[in-house]
Amino acid sequence: MVENLAIVGSGPAGYTAGLYAARANLEPILFEGLESGGQLMLTTDVENYPGFKDGIMGPELMQEFKTQAEKFGTKIIPLTVSSIKETSEGFELFTSKDSYLSKAVIISSGASAKWLDIEGEKRLQGYGVSACATCDGFFFKDKVVSVVGGGDSAMEEALFLTKFAEKVHIVHRRDSFRASAIMQKRVLDHEKIEILWNKEVSIINGEDSVSSIGLKDTSDGSVSELEVSAVFVAIGHTPNVDFLDNLLELDEKGYIKTGFTTPTSTSKEGIFAAGDVADSIYRQAVTAAGTGCQSAMDVERWLES
Repeated sequence: MVENLAIVGSGPAGYTAGLYAARANLEPILFEGLESGGQLMLTTDVENYPGFKDGIMGPELMQEFKTQAEKFGTKIIPLTVSSIKETSEGFELFTSKDSYLSKAVIISSGASAKWLDIEGEKRLQGYGVSACATCDGFFFKDKVVSVVGGGDSAMEEALFLTKFAEKVHIVHRRDSFRASAIMQKRVLDHEKIEILWNKEVSIINGEDSVSSIGLKDTSDGSVSELEVSAVFVAIGHTPNVDFLDNLLELDEKGYIKTGFTTPTSTSKEGIFAAGDVADSIYRQAVTAAGTGCQSAMDVERWLES
């Protein structure tokens, strides 16, 4: 059997694509992947998604997305796509159990934040450990927080956090930033930001929430402790594209290039991309959902033509 549409990846983009495609009678199938629900599954309170004035837990929001997509006919498959091959009928998607044929494909596999891989980090994710200041900065009003990183993303996170936090410490393992000159100047000139040069976070402390971080000096090996209420890790994201094996064109950061014929079209006719896997700038649930909608509509028109 050849499906009309296969969606690779869940999260706001995938589930929204499934919802719109199902309502267009495309009878889509959706592969949830290893991280069902995407990065919002690691988020506690979501207060910036429209329609929830009192906020909503990230996993709860993703369950609502999933339930709505299923209600209209999206078939959820709890498997991960390991590779995709072009065929005469469209595309063949391989999983650990079976392979599936589909005329069109939407890639919504997301991007994974790079983490420090230190003690306390995973346990306190959503409780003071975050990879998104835009998502979680509001919760630390008048608190002392830290940002880990030295690129433009870290500078942007730190500057954004100054709107809420009493003090922002940037922890950087070198003695200079790799960020652009203008971003460095803004950070260095900001009265709320303090730079901790030649330091790396060795441990994140706290029981139910972050209370402090352990710091190791990269030049002399000395250790110290800094009291903070949050740790924002800004060392980059990795788009989840390994399974594509060069099937699609990627940009210089490794994200899927789109916009070839329609906003979500890719370099391969019949394959579309939505969400964070094709977005290195915004990375928000609402923007991911928006491109999920666009991709489903692009697929519908492409199949009709």
